[in-house]
Amino acid sequence: MLSHTLDPNDPDNPMNWPTHRRLYASAVAWAMGFAVAFGLTAYSAGLPQIVETFNITMTEGIAGFSLYLFGIFFAPIYSPHVAERYGRSIMYSASIFICGLFHLGAALSQSYASLAVCRFFAGLAGGPCLVLIEGTFADVWSAETTNTYYAFLGTASYFGAASGPVVGNFVVQAGNWRWTEYVTLMLILIVFAFGIGMPETYGREIPRRRNKARGLAPPHQPPAESGVTISQMAMTTIINPLKQLVLEPIVIMISFTLAVNWAVTFQWFITVPVVLQTVYGFTPQRAGLAFTGAIGGAALAALCTIAIEQAIFKSCNTTMAIEKRLIPAMYGGVMLTASLFWVGWTADPKIHFLSPIFGTAVFIWGGLSVLISLVTYLFDAYPPAGTLSALTAAACVRIAVAGIVPLVIVQGFTNLGGNWTLSIFGFLSIPCLAVPFVLYKWGPALRMRSPYSRSLSIHSHAPVATEMVRMENQPYEGAGMQNV
Repeated sequence: MLSHTLDPNDPDNPMNWPTHRRLYASAVAWAMGFAVAFGLTAYSAGLPQIVETFNITMTEGIAGFSLYLFGIFFAPIYSPHVAERYGRSIMYSASIFICGLFHLGAALSQSYASLAVCRFFAGLAGGPCLVLIEGTFADVWSAETTNTYYAFLGTASYFGAASGPVVGNFVVQAGNWRWTEYVTLMLILIVFAFGIGMPETYGREIPRRRNKARGLAPPHQPPAESGVTISQMAMTTIINPLKQLVLEPIVIMISFTLAVNWAVTFQWFITVPVVLQTVYGFTPQRAGLAFTGAIGGAALAALCTIAIEQAIFKSCNTTMAIEKRLIPAMYGGVMLTASLFWVGWTADPKIHFLSPIFGTAVFIWGGLSVLISLVTYLFDAYPPAGTLSALTAAACVRIAVAGIVPLVIVQGFTNLGGNWTLSIFGFLSIPCLAVPFVLYKWGPALRMRSPYSRSLSIHSHAPVATEMVRMENQPYEGAGMQNV
């Protein structure tokens, strides 16, 4: 159910743009997502110095990491509504620029309170870059290759997050912790300059700008699926997500699985340097280089997911069922669970340091495979307004958990040891192994029975679940999506 006035044959439709223009729009979105994720984790390289500089506890220091995530938490809630009114391109530029200003504020902070506040607002301002990227890719690339383009955009946050500690440990050694913020600011300025010419891709904004340029009245378009009034907007990205987390089996299962996934993913940035430095005697720079394994794992996840989708797509005589997107999650979940026990029980001086490093790479490989599968499945599980609510619910839950776990992970490693702490996460992930298989078999029935498959749209003619497959070459109409 499309809510814009762009014809499929309209030359201004992003699907009809020249390949180089579509690639540029995608590259800008990818680079901005990378920069925001880089700023999140580069901070971890300066933690010991931050603790010493401000005379605070390690938990308080880690809070500067978590507050960035807590700022991003609000992005899925407000980004769709702002983008609906001003378009994606303006929001990208404003978001990344303001994020850079708060990184500058963090670098110049003379008190921990100032640093914490700047870190929170850097995440709050930069969060839309991680949210809107899915909508941008859906605007310009075919819906038949959702897993493929999501694999590309998913690497933006994973590559950025993994690169942060790698670069951060070297700049801290050369200068001090403030340079993690300065380097992030420099990266943001480069990305901002790169994105100045980014074209607008949102299907509702393009006709509005076109008519304005021609001196015409705004085009008549159906109301936005993200809502028009304050109450409708609150219902779509606050009330319904909360309801779905309690009453909607698909959203509950996916949110829990991704929460466990991200809980472990972001605690690595706190625990990996500690383990490698205390157990194996690594220098901070050498410990930072261990995150290159995470980059390799993310690349393998993307390549495998793309290869699987392309093979399935070629074998389908008709439109590919969205349940086929769950296949990478089936093997990814096994890799995720196995790697937790692997890392937990091999991080020992008697065992070569490459074992836990390779185990972490396998975790990222499996974790990103699960993320790509489950988010792209949720991407088309309901009509637009229902999908936006479901994606908001899943995004906010995993971001919140990812921010909370680092605050308690040091105590866990201290009191239980790394082996049992990671084993607890491993045991929690075991029920998640069944999620893609359950959805593969019973997903269509669950969607058919869901109240969000029929009556959630703000339009009166919402389609039933059997009609919820996007038309070929037509993008999803949510003003913002949830890559975070």
